[in-house]
Amino acid sequence: MGAPRLVEYWEQDPCAPRYRDEDKRVIDTLRAPGAAPPPMSAGLGVTIEAKFTVGEYQVLILSAKDSTGLGTWLTQQKYRIPEGVEPLLRPYVESGSKFFVAKVDPTKVTFDRDGRAALSPLRFHYDSEELALPIRLGLASSSGMQDLIVNILAPHQRYEVSNYQNVTIPTNIDVGEAVKGKFGAFYAALFDRTIEKNPGAVVTEYAWQAATCDPCPGPALNQRDFAALGADVLTGPEDKPAAYTGYDLVLTRLHARYGKTLTDDLRFREAQPIAGGREFVQNGQGGLEEGAQPAAQNNFQGRYAIRHPWTGPIRCEHPARKVWGGPPAEIAQQAGFQVPGVQPAVGLAFAPRGEVQLSRVVLRDIPELGIVAGAAATAPAAGPAAGPAAGPAAGSATAPSAAPAARPAGKARSGCGCATSGGADVTGGALLLGFGLIACRRRQRRRAGV
Repeated sequence: MGAPRLVEYWEQDPCAPRYRDEDKRVIDTLRAPGAAPPPMSAGLGVTIEAKFTVGEYQVLILSAKDSTGLGTWLTQQKYRIPEGVEPLLRPYVESGSKFFVAKVDPTKVTFDRDGRAALSPLRFHYDSEELALPIRLGLASSSGMQDLIVNILAPHQRYEVSNYQNVTIPTNIDVGEAVKGKFGAFYAALFDRTIEKNPGAVVTEYAWQAATCDPCPGPALNQRDFAALGADVLTGPEDKPAAYTGYDLVLTRLHARYGKTLTDDLRFREAQPIAGGREFVQNGQGGLEEGAQPAAQNNFQGRYAIRHPWTGPIRCEHPARKVWGGPPAEIAQQAGFQVPGVQPAVGLAFAPRGEVQLSRVVLRDIPELGIVAGAAATAPAAGPAAGPAAGPAAGSATAPSAAPAARPAGKARSGCGCATSGGADVTGGALLLGFGLIACRRRQRRRAGV
């Protein structure tokens, strides 16, 4: 839903009459028995708080008194963890965090048509004093730079990071027809250039009302989707979470790139609404709006368009040019013609780099990235830019605070585990979804999970 999208438009007959359109605008929770079992190894200080099996996973919820003991216990139990992980575990152990660990049963794993293992997403929730994502743990097994996409659902509200620079992806850019077969490579080049110009920034790619979209790359989300993504535990008291049933959830998509130099987790804060990437909003100079602008509600998306100008006769005194829509009848009725759908940019981790030169395919300048349409392209960067680092909010809708010094993760108040196949003050709640990650806040606590 939040993926960047490519659309294709045809200029309508400039002499056709115009009509004014109206503006568009149960998951089972698996809980462990009430009493926690005794420590697996008292000498190592590790306690199994909960255990269950779901799908291809054998899951344990652990607490620990010592980071070295936790690392030793995981190794003894045949979990594959990299060497040198103890310093990364230490701040989480000291803050009292719980650890969600899983083993994969290879006999239950399915594979996609390319032969890659297709693991089911995992979901759990817990209460925390802040909305944050503990990404430093992943550095232990990282071989270099890595990308992370985080999706956050919250009533009325979009989110941004509070401890790194925030920028928005350039949007409403017309492109040449050659991009149609290379949209993934095009967007990968655009994102890489955005990070190159804003080292360490976290990029907002989408912020929109979650129950609507325009254009839609697929079906809009509904109550069943919201429940699967965590809205079924967004409200209610801590010991008896309940479902949030409103249709005012906002979906925010954030895209981060980082490496082993990362010093802090991703920490999130509420942000003011923004808009951008829409077709029907003009910039006052005869063109579409560019970039992200403050708005009354969130309507921002990464949207890119291929346009086919009108080539038929013009037989009227006052033709209306640049009215865009679907293909004219004479084109749509041609044998073998198929109306193109909205194409989302997916599988970006596998998109080829260096295949698209932005200056040769974009039809307008992108000044915030230093790109001049039609100019000779420079050689692409040799590799990904550096990971998140504090800095001014160039190109962002709101200015972030300076990055704080590294600190321990917030203490979790309680936890439980669940998996899926695919506070009373709900105005402050949020669901945080990134590769199966979910988080939500009630009053001053945040219910979070992965």
